[in-house]
Amino acid sequence: MLRLRCLLLTSCNPLPFNRQFLHSPILSCSSSVRSKMQSINYTTGSSTKLLFRQLFEKESSTYTYLLADASHPDKPALLVDPVDRTVDRDLSLVNDLGLKLVYAINTHVHADHVTGSGLIKTKVPGVKSIISKASKASADILVEAGDKIQFGDFYLEVRATPGHTVGCVTYVTGDGTDQPQPRMAFTGDALLIRGCGRTDFQGGSSEQLYESVHSQIFTLPKDTFIYPAHDYKGFTVSTVGEEMLYNPRLTKDEETFKSIMENLKLSYPKMIDVAVPANMVCGLQDLESKAA
Repeated sequence: MLRLRCLLLTSCNPLPFNRQFLHSPILSCSSSVRSKMQSINYTTGSSTKLLFRQLFEKESSTYTYLLADASHPDKPALLVDPVDRTVDRDLSLVNDLGLKLVYAINTHVHADHVTGSGLIKTKVPGVKSIISKASKASADILVEAGDKIQFGDFYLEVRATPGHTVGCVTYVTGDGTDQPQPRMAFTGDALLIRGCGRTDFQGGSSEQLYESVHSQIFTLPKDTFIYPAHDYKGFTVSTVGEEMLYNPRLTKDEETFKSIMENLKLSYPKMIDVAVPANMVCGLQDLESKAA
C-alpha cells in the first residue's frame, strides 16, 4: 500500500551560485499517523514552490522523501533514502508529476535495507548518487558538513550527525526568505520520532550521537520539521521543539542517555550482512558480481 504525505511549499528568490553548492500555515506539533495524508500550501507571494512527498516501504519501515522545485522549468527533483524494493513506485511517481530526477541521496549506509540509489542510476541516466565522505561508501558525489545540494532554487544543507554510524548526515532545507519555512530536517537514523538509532554497530557511539543531535539538530529553529528514515509506531513527522521536550532518550543527560543505549539489548539486524556490503557500493553489489 502506498503511503505518502503531501506538502507544497512556496519561496521567493533564486539562490546565487556558490562554490559550496552542488548543482544540477505551520503544522501542529503533534505527530500524525501514517494513514493520514495532508496537503499544505505555504503562501509567501511567490511563484516558487517546493513539492514534497513522504513515501513508505513497509518491510524495513523506511521513509523515502521526494523533493522538487515545481516552479523551475526543468522541475529538478531528488530522492532521500530510496529503497531498492520501491524504486519502480518512486520513479513512477516522479514520472507522473513531470519531474526530472537529478539526485538519489542517502543519509548513511543503511543496515536494514538495500538502497535504491544504484538501481535508480541504471534506470534513469544522468541521476547522481550522494552519500557522506565519512561513510567511505561509493557514490558519484561525496558530501561533507557545510556542503549544499541545490535543486532548482532550493537547496539542502549537509550537517554531520555521526553516532548511529560514523557517516551519518542530516539534510536540512535552506535558511532564509527564499527557502521554504519552517525548515525541514531529514535526520536519517540519528534522530527518530521519540527515539534514535542504535549505536552498537557500524562504528556507532552513544556519546557521539548525543553530541550530534544536541549540537546539529536541536540547535535548529524549534518549528523545524523532523523527517526520520524510519518509524515503527505510526508517526510521520515531528518538530525539533517537540523532540526536545518529549524524546524519551535525548531529553536525558548524557550519562543517562549512554546507559539507556548500552542496555537496549537489541537483536542482530537481520539484513545487515546483505545490506551493508551492498550499500557500500551504492546498492549494486549483486549487479557488479553478476557482471564479473
